[in-house]
Amino acid sequence: MRVATFNILNGRVPTDQHVNLVGFREAIRRLDVDVLAMQEVDHNQHRSDRADLTAIAAEAMEAPEHRFVAALSGSPGATWIASTGEEQPDAAAYGIALLSRFPVRGWRVVRLAPVPVRVPMRFSGRRLPELVRDEPRVAVVADVESPGGQVTVVNTHLSFIDWWNGRQLRRLVADIADDTGPVLLMGDLNMGPERATHLTGMTSGVQLLTYPAAGPTQQIDHVLVRGNVRTHRGEAVALPVSDHRALAVDVELLHDPA
Repeated sequence: MRVATFNILNGRVPTDQHVNLVGFREAIRRLDVDVLAMQEVDHNQHRSDRADLTAIAAEAMEAPEHRFVAALSGSPGATWIASTGEEQPDAAAYGIALLSRFPVRGWRVVRLAPVPVRVPMRFSGRRLPELVRDEPRVAVVADVESPGGQVTVVNTHLSFIDWWNGRQLRRLVADIADDTGPVLLMGDLNMGPERATHLTGMTSGVQLLTYPAAGPTQQIDHVLVRGNVRTHRGEAVALPVSDHRALAVDVELLHDPA
């Protein structure tokens, strides 16, 4: 099966920040993957034309199984609070999504707390650091019944704060520790491959630069694998939307000899 992780930037074109839903559909069709992990996904947001980006992607890739999980509820600049999972289906929200062409036998959500205090961050063009508040983060875990067998697939988008995203990643790995079969952990981890593999004990399925899209200098998007898994044909794909390249790879589930 072919899988990909893609931080979609709300379906925006980074050069002028406008949402391009036509370009978003084309990006998903062009990827043509069986399992897709998306981050920075809008649901019923004014800035993305009140669209359900998960549903658009599911239609474009013909994925009957899909789940949007909100990290934040409300709209930026207005009411913007941590999601509890109890919101109404049509509520404005922002989070991650996991989509599959193959059957999903079970879903679960792992909520990852943000840094509890404001932290200093340096921004390009500004001399002094600013105090910023971290966002709550979330992960979604699916048991996917692929043609090669069942595989646990995880999608997440971790904090941009280095010392905290490592803590979130360890929390997530602990949650999937009892999954004895093959595991794929995908997403925007906001860290490089060496640190990601060290913290998880997993193997990088593909090491290619993904950010920024126009001329990538770092890899912060990952497909990590655990168990009897082999990966082939990895590529970082520049698409009509987003400031990230999508990271795609073929995954083969290996079977122990009888």
